[in-house]
Amino acid sequence: VEHLFAEVWDRPGLSQKERRLLLIGICIGSGLDDVAGLQLDAALRLDEMTSEELRDIVIFATHYAGWPKGAKLNSEVESLIAKAEQARGS
Repeated sequence: VEHLFAEVWDRPGLSQKERRLLLIGICIGSGLDDVAGLQLDAALRLDEMTSEELRDIVIFATHYAGWPKGAKLNSEVESLIAKAEQARGS
């Protein structure tokens, strides 16, 4: 864990956002929906990506990963966005 988060995520060359996008794409393509959901949530909570950027990920990924995966991803993203908006309103 330390190697992953202390070294792999902090290497020079890619931004945190770029790393997160890459990981989200790998997870979507590999069917790792739970990990993709965690990464999408982290991106939103840490202000690495906006709601609109997450929605753009859904649109882009749907065309490459397929409609069933895209529909599931869309549900996850909209749920995360709703939770974030509710938390901000509290």
